[in-house]
Amino acid sequence: MPIGRYKVAILADTATVKFLPALTLFAPLCALAPCDFAAAAVVPLPRPRPAEISTVPSAPEATPEEAPAPSACRLRLTAELAMAPSLPALAGPGECVVDDVVRLEAVRLADRTQVAVTPPAIVRCSFAEAIVHWVREDVVPVVRSLGGALKSIDNYAAYDCRGRNRIIGARLSEHGKANALDIRSFKLASGTVVELTDPNVAKDFRERLRTTTCARFSTVLGPGSDGYHEDHVHVDLAERAGGHRMCQWEVREPGDEAAQVPLPQPRPASAAP
Repeated sequence: MPIGRYKVAILADTATVKFLPALTLFAPLCALAPCDFAAAAVVPLPRPRPAEISTVPSAPEATPEEAPAPSACRLRLTAELAMAPSLPALAGPGECVVDDVVRLEAVRLADRTQVAVTPPAIVRCSFAEAIVHWVREDVVPVVRSLGGALKSIDNYAAYDCRGRNRIIGARLSEHGKANALDIRSFKLASGTVVELTDPNVAKDFRERLRTTTCARFSTVLGPGSDGYHEDHVHVDLAERAGGHRMCQWEVREPGDEAAQVPLPQPRPASAAP
């Protein structure tokens, strides 16, 4: 019997007994070819979803902070003149805040030899520049009169946040501004140590050194100044009204130094040494 009649019978009659012969007839055919109703029973898997794109914007990459432009002094103070690497700004207490700071390690001479600063001095760039020119143009020629070459400079004190002469409550010292240097002696290439305040050192050498030093710096304090500088010489670039300069350094003869030493003002008991 034609297959189409059974389909009509199935559609015309909803009784289960007439539906079964149609299924029985379709079974052999499904063995030869897949039937539509069998395929419908297989649920196809959905396609995988693409990875979700976050709608939250990512944080921008941090950009490194731009280094401040070098100062005019920093551009002048090259490796041809000195070993003086730059340092971060000094942030001491109170007024002891200094920008454009360097660590002056050595002065380089025209013949490429070096004069060490021992220990290296922490000072502002402009003051380091003054020290470099003082050594190259003034100290080295004067030291030649002693028959030797300059090897190093004794740094007795450089940056130090304190009052003048270490007196508590006193006006801020130029040391607290990284604008001063205390020097006790020079060391020659031969190993000889020349103390600047020693009356036994050639007087002509000390007088010439005093003259050139006072012409270079706005403040020079040594023996005979205030009782605090009997064994070293202090130099700084303090700015004063009218460009006033101070040069107080007595070049003494052997035997007369004790009578001329003024007694310093007494320090408070709690003052730092």
